[in-house]
Amino acid sequence: MAGHVISVIGGKGGVGKSVFATNLALAYLKEFNMKPLLIDQDFVACGDLSLILGTRPPKGLLEAVQNPGSFDQPTMMKLVAQHPSGLHFLSAPNTTAQARTISPESLGKLYKALPNIYPITIIDCGSQVDAYTLKALEFSTLILFVTNPDILVMHQTKRIMTEVVDNLFPLEMIEVVLNRYTQTAAVSPATIQKNLGKAVYAAIPEDSASHATALASGKPLILAAPSAPSARAMHELVRKMQQTQLLANLSKLKRPVRPVGKAAGASGGAAPTGTPGGEKESAGPRMPGQVDQSVDPWQAMKIRVHKALVEKIDFKKEGNNQAAAKQLRERCRAAIVEILNSEDTASVAPNREDLQQLVKEVLDEALGFGALEDLLADDSVTEIMVNSSSQIYIEKAGKPQLSKTVFSSNQQLMNVIERIVMPLGRRIDEKSPYVDARLPDGSRVHAIIPPLAIRGPTLTIRKFPKKRMTWQDLVAYGSFTQEVADFLRLCVEARLNIVVSGGTGSGKTTLLNTLSNFIPSTERIITVEDSAELQLAQEHVVRLETRPANIEGEGEVSIRDLVKQTLRMRPDRIIVGECRAGEALDMLQAMNTGHDGSLTTIHANTPRDCIARLETLVMMAGMNLPAKAIREQAASAVHLIVQQSRLSDGSRKVTYITEVVGIQGDTVSLQDIFLYKQEGLDKRRKVTGRFVATGFIPKFVEQMEAKGLKIPRSLFTTK
Repeated sequence: MAGHVISVIGGKGGVGKSVFATNLALAYLKEFNMKPLLIDQDFVACGDLSLILGTRPPKGLLEAVQNPGSFDQPTMMKLVAQHPSGLHFLSAPNTTAQARTISPESLGKLYKALPNIYPITIIDCGSQVDAYTLKALEFSTLILFVTNPDILVMHQTKRIMTEVVDNLFPLEMIEVVLNRYTQTAAVSPATIQKNLGKAVYAAIPEDSASHATALASGKPLILAAPSAPSARAMHELVRKMQQTQLLANLSKLKRPVRPVGKAAGASGGAAPTGTPGGEKESAGPRMPGQVDQSVDPWQAMKIRVHKALVEKIDFKKEGNNQAAAKQLRERCRAAIVEILNSEDTASVAPNREDLQQLVKEVLDEALGFGALEDLLADDSVTEIMVNSSSQIYIEKAGKPQLSKTVFSSNQQLMNVIERIVMPLGRRIDEKSPYVDARLPDGSRVHAIIPPLAIRGPTLTIRKFPKKRMTWQDLVAYGSFTQEVADFLRLCVEARLNIVVSGGTGSGKTTLLNTLSNFIPSTERIITVEDSAELQLAQEHVVRLETRPANIEGEGEVSIRDLVKQTLRMRPDRIIVGECRAGEALDMLQAMNTGHDGSLTTIHANTPRDCIARLETLVMMAGMNLPAKAIREQAASAVHLIVQQSRLSDGSRKVTYITEVVGIQGDTVSLQDIFLYKQEGLDKRRKVTGRFVATGFIPKFVEQMEAKGLKIPRSLFTTK
């Protein structure tokens, strides 16, 4: 008959887990005359079990996993230390550094063989869930969590138990042992059951005096003081396990299958299979760009599981607060695991890592943003472009590339789009087949659906940086120099009206945000945006955002409407995220009527194009103004144009800083102050160049100096 492996995990360091594991093995030995194997796999506290047993064996776990052949009883007799009590023991390596040379795969080879050699194997797994612990659990029949009647210990125990369950080990495999229990303890077994979701299987009474005496004698408690209360409790525990046939019943549970591919690294840091950084080794690989998803077993299983999940849980009846969302996610995770237990997953997800990934992907599609979740979490991804459910491109370092991630179907992609727009009060359907929105982190989203999008729903996400960009960051990235940054700061402080010009994806909003943060904190700032993206550090800020029409086609509030409202709100500065229509006229009028220091962005490729574009946008206001009047407005309102460009290597730089000098005849006069000169490409195909001054000193310098701002004239000297 095959034996059983029991893994012992401490809810926190110092709970008495190692003493418990040792005495549990000895209790089996004394109670049933079984000769168990005790393994010290606590690689943080190397050697504790040797100290408890009062032995220093010359060989241990390190030597055992180095065994080149197969494991059988004669081999194990040469590797284990035999304690005088009859207990067999594999000690931990002497140091953590030595322990980390052990691979989880080699442990798996050993643990797979042990049930055929020993009736009971007890593994002290330490107090953390790493690759070594997971490997032990994969071959275990029972997981015993040792905790104390202490609030902090209970909290940490719950955290580690959650990690174990999240790794798809059934909660039924886990039993809780309350160590050092007293009747007067603040934390009762009922409290532990309520918080951990598991009843206390056994309570070992506080018996510090007996344990101290046993440790001093170099003998485990069961040998040194067999009649001590805690020793008797250990005997009662193993009798209870035997009488209830706990191990025999648990052995029938469906547990995570053992990995057949490359296991996680020793530190547990290897990427899970099926995710970026870890290639899936199982059958049914998900091919990027694949259109006929019915031939992909992975996607087919996801669709089946998701459909079964929807039948099990009515998502419409669930609450929408944070606590309800957390409970719903836990219920869904448990339901998915239950559904997978009824599926034949061997060919699609042959190992635990694949099963974890499958659960995650179904959860993400049911409750989150599906295939986008990992891409949104990847800080190196700046833009996500979903061309169809089976083709997703991402931008990294300014360069687009095809992602390995795909959606399981067009319907799942549509569900994600609706999940994005619904909380914002926006809609997307046949009557309104496109929408602009934003994610909770501020990332900008545009979606367009059939019949306009022929291949299916299309989604574009401009990610919002988690960390607010500063001018120091832009200098470090080479977007401009320290001298240029100082000049722009002075221009903002001097209340010049500035237009940031650039093409799509050139970094206009990032630059606008950086310039906005140069505004003194004493001034009142009002921002107007289609989708709120700006992150201002100042406190005195009012943020306004447009609103689309409702389902009856009413209630739309445009940027132009909001710009007009700002004029009644006593602004010191007005910042419009982007002028793209008639609001350009209102912006110019605001700049010309006492609201100096305002900022905005415009889509244009050069400063000259920016003026032409501004003229076109003003015409869209429908006021029938003469072209010359518009140019006069622009020439008097705008002081500075900052041109932002994305270069061929994907880098983003300020390429022109241009003064609007005035108007001569029918032409707005421009004068470049600084520009970026490209000089070629380096060996890595990166653009090389330098920022240079043209030698022109702007007209507004004298006005700035009159306000007390000191500008070194050498800044404008050609070098």
